[in-house]
Amino acid sequence: MSDATDASARAERQVARVRDSAAERFALARNFYLSSAALRPYGNAELSFTHWSRSRGVLAPESVDAPGGSPWWRAVNERLLRDKAEARLLTDGVPGTPSARSVEFWLDFIRTPSPGLWYRAHNASIVAGYLRHEELAAAEQKVERFMMNVALLRVLFTHAMLIRPRLALGPLAALGPRLADPRGRGVRMFLDLGRSFPAVYPLTVSVEEAVLDEHALARMLDYGLIAPRLAALYAFSAASLEEPRLPSLLDEGVPAYAWPRADRAIWYLGNTGPHLRLIARATGVRLRWESRPPGRR
Repeated sequence: MSDATDASARAERQVARVRDSAAERFALARNFYLSSAALRPYGNAELSFTHWSRSRGVLAPESVDAPGGSPWWRAVNERLLRDKAEARLLTDGVPGTPSARSVEFWLDFIRTPSPGLWYRAHNASIVAGYLRHEELAAAEQKVERFMMNVALLRVLFTHAMLIRPRLALGPLAALGPRLADPRGRGVRMFLDLGRSFPAVYPLTVSVEEAVLDEHALARMLDYGLIAPRLAALYAFSAASLEEPRLPSLLDEGVPAYAWPRADRAIWYLGNTGPHLRLIARATGVRLRWESRPPGRR
């Protein structure tokens, strides 16, 4: 058991202090990057997503008097905050050993900041949160669970654009590292779910409506670029993050996090239009979900 004064325990207390304030959660996330000039440029993508999550209300505290936020989004956000806080404390000389592989990845990033090490650390924390809290995810509405899957596949894809650009973009691989650099603004195009889903919680539309209302550029990204590569993408991420359970979040190449097989058909709904086939062919693949799933007529 950790000593009450070691880095892991102190990180837990830091996160506990901001648990019931979305604004203080954001401040804790931001302060990590402000702690050194070398880290500051890397906060763009994460802080933009955290700001969007805060605006949606998913990070709001639980309350008996008013609608609270999402237990799942709050838990995943806490895992990211805690891992970074522990790594920062260890770097500053607080006694202790890393409590998780994801903390070790953040230590590597702090010591030698680089785009690749940032993605490895960030995505390891996010995936750990997903795997740890699948029961919380299962309690959310179907449309929210759809969004969770989209958020995951996009952040994994963006990592691949940087590290394995040919896997992500085929003949257009040269564009990958430039577009995916977390220090730039271009990465927001891939990680900004505000282009795809309403900024409210809970969502008041059905999952079918959410898919069909998705912005054309976002649909092109999800269905034309990412969907044909999901099996290879999750395998790459499992190896990079040292998390062999990650491919289990697919069901025969279809997103399956907190998603029953009986509901697989929804992933085919938005896969229409010649522009999707065009972008898939331009990047060296065919649409993964062109045909209807087994059992449908």
